[in-house]
Amino acid sequence: MNDDLYKLPLICFSHLRWDFVYQRPQHLLSRFAEVQPVYYFEEPVLSSNGNYLDFSQRDYNLTIVTPHLNLTESSEEKVKYILQRDLLDQWLQEEIGQQFILWYYTPMALSFTNHLKPSLLVYDCMDELSAFRFAPAQLKKMEHDLLSRADLVFTGGLSLYEARKENLTNIFLFPSSVDKNHFQKARNISDEPSDQALIPGPKAGYAGVIDERFDVQLLNEIATNSPEWNFIMIGPVVKIDPQLLPKLSNIFYLGMKSYDDLPAYMSGWNFGLLPFALNESTRFISPTKTPEYLAAGLHVISTPIKDVVDTYSGKDLIYIASTGKEFSTRLNEEYDDTPNIEWLKRVDDFLKQNSWHHTWEKMNDLMKRALQNKYSKIEHYEV
Repeated sequence: MNDDLYKLPLICFSHLRWDFVYQRPQHLLSRFAEVQPVYYFEEPVLSSNGNYLDFSQRDYNLTIVTPHLNLTESSEEKVKYILQRDLLDQWLQEEIGQQFILWYYTPMALSFTNHLKPSLLVYDCMDELSAFRFAPAQLKKMEHDLLSRADLVFTGGLSLYEARKENLTNIFLFPSSVDKNHFQKARNISDEPSDQALIPGPKAGYAGVIDERFDVQLLNEIATNSPEWNFIMIGPVVKIDPQLLPKLSNIFYLGMKSYDDLPAYMSGWNFGLLPFALNESTRFISPTKTPEYLAAGLHVISTPIKDVVDTYSGKDLIYIASTGKEFSTRLNEEYDDTPNIEWLKRVDDFLKQNSWHHTWEKMNDLMKRALQNKYSKIEHYEV
């Protein structure tokens, strides 16, 4: 097979903005962009200036594509998909050609891409989107169609894998990974960012999206039971009313921070918290925060999220707690400013094979094999 096929343009369709929280899509696609052109299609934005695609180049091979649609909030979804399809088809014809890879994070993108014939179709299932608040009613059907079309299916956690593996031979588990070198910086940073430096210790923190998966009542209980601790909340508040967040004197909401700045904030924490609710929206999650906290040298306390328990608790790496009182007990029993060298060594050994680069390499190898298999069959048929 022609080696150029391995460097085909990769077109990703995502429900997440590239400049939102830096997570799985950014880690993986920025690595693909080191070897091939990558185009990251975001959700459309409404525009009064006509229908067009806005291209924003971030790196040499990485371009963010945002459809601008001359529609109103009340416009039918069908019209939105037709416009996106037309814009996409024109761009593919003029700039890309007939050979490309399609990579999906949202099955809803099939609504305007199901007519395309990619060289390879990959579905990287990182969340159970149908369980999220405001999920489209047709999402489950769209995912069923996407699973049947995909050449390769990757899942971001064991629970997602178990829920989808039946009757699939092309599905592979790739749990949350970590950029260990990036978060490990937290162990050696002595100066905290200015908006955190004035908050006295000891500190416990959370870094991530604050949405329906976050247990606001539990945070209130933890802070109430631990008045001697200060709690740092970093991340955007989405899909929930900010007025519902607890407003105690020892809880500090510092807003969204850049990925580059997270180690500096974590350097001032003693614990990383995962106070997730136990509901349908968290049934399949595999939080990337868990290995990030560990790489930063933080002890971790989590509610009993299945993938967290299955992956970490049996290895004596994290603590599991369900109530505010249990969280508070762990905070006070395990608090020690002295680095635990033996525990840190266990953490580093565990994370050694859990890097985003290693995950990307394995995904890339599977994609090469799938391309080779498809094209060897085509070449054989043509002969």
